[in-house]
Amino acid sequence: MKNILPVHVIGAGLAGSEAAHQIASAGVPVVLHEMRPERGTEAHKTDGFAELVCSNSFRSDDWENNAVGLLHEEMRRAGSLIMTAGDKHKLPAGGALAVDRDAFSAEVTERLSESPLVSIVRGEIEGLPPDDWTNVIIATGPLTSPALSAALGALTGEESLAFFDAIAPVIHRDSIDTSIAWFQSRYDKAGPGGTGADYLNCPMTKDEYEAFVDALRDGDKTSFKEWEASTPYFDGCLPIEVMAERGRDTLRFGPMKPVGLDDPRTGRWPYAVVQLRQDNALGTLWNMVGFQTKLKHAEQVRIFRTIPGLENAEFARLGGLHRNTYLNSPKLLDRSLRLKAQPRLRFAGQITGVEGYVESAAMGLLAGRFAAAEALGQRMDAPPATTALGALLDHITGGHLISEDAERSNARSFQPMNINYGLLPDLKTAPTHDKDGKRLKGPERGREKKRAMSRRALADLAQWLDADAARTIRRSA
Repeated sequence: MKNILPVHVIGAGLAGSEAAHQIASAGVPVVLHEMRPERGTEAHKTDGFAELVCSNSFRSDDWENNAVGLLHEEMRRAGSLIMTAGDKHKLPAGGALAVDRDAFSAEVTERLSESPLVSIVRGEIEGLPPDDWTNVIIATGPLTSPALSAALGALTGEESLAFFDAIAPVIHRDSIDTSIAWFQSRYDKAGPGGTGADYLNCPMTKDEYEAFVDALRDGDKTSFKEWEASTPYFDGCLPIEVMAERGRDTLRFGPMKPVGLDDPRTGRWPYAVVQLRQDNALGTLWNMVGFQTKLKHAEQVRIFRTIPGLENAEFARLGGLHRNTYLNSPKLLDRSLRLKAQPRLRFAGQITGVEGYVESAAMGLLAGRFAAAEALGQRMDAPPATTALGALLDHITGGHLISEDAERSNARSFQPMNINYGLLPDLKTAPTHDKDGKRLKGPERGREKKRAMSRRALADLAQWLDADAARTIRRSA
């Protein structure tokens, strides 16, 4: 152990925390640097590790039919701390995996603080890490400090790409009128920790919905600085009022979709619905699903209290908007997430151009494993592109591209991305019949194709993990 130099991980968010855990699990010492509470950010409220600053949902947990659920399962099988803590502190959320954000963060903080191989240093790293740090993971997230951002820009010669991300409000449960709002998951679907009645649903008539859309469009919003005017939104986290501006029915086919929800007062689906999801284990706080917003605080209170059931809503937290930055990773990073201009530096998390809590942690998992292998003098192959982990890595590094022209094109058009089946290679032979021999048609054929891709992913992941375990055995022999 004395001959193994530590890996320095900068940032104790989801990616940095996961990276530190993976490094320590490999028997390599790690120094975890976190600037909070000495220096705060626009979005964080605590000094805890892996703080969830937006939603408390990790999205679908269905590994057979949903790509993010598949990523959950792959990370569990790879010994993920983030998934272990998420499973331990899960909340009812239909088919999704939602967590008690405070208990989740406390769990991650405690686990890393108690590890004998993890040293925690509070304070900002201003500029590039010292030259004698030979193995570094930068997991500073989309809110990287100005000093470090400037240093990285000077090193790479690249201007940071950027996009806006928004936060949804959280409401005190006892201020919600349950004579109007009712408990139900869409189509009564039960998920991890759930019962099939995991959401509070606030119904709207056509007239109420139309008035609500008008209010969103006309509401007083946060104004942008001149230099922010050309910064795009990430489509997976659009502010509610931006969606309203894209069309009167956009919300009814998005977060306010009423399908699968039967209003007990009418026995029918409402015209539109606002859903709230439990935000803490006590059930005292509920967040507005899909209601990220850049409305000014007073406008949020005024407009959201027009929603049936929320007329007397008390807000524990109002929504907000912050600017995220990410690297042009296909141009700047190699296949093991190292900076081509200075390979001692690796990157992980949202700064690499993945979007979403789980995707960010997944890049921390890979960066941690790559860094640990390097510290031990080992070579580690990337996970197969047929896995969710490998597909995400390929997306941000351009690893699947076969020509220099294609790589340059991808670097020019690179945008943040959630995991989806479109990132995985197609099946050599798509399924045509179900397990009973019945010919597949229409949507069922598509669903069975996803299941087949998920089964292939887990089989290929198992081989990759077995190969890594075999190297570990040889190393310790």
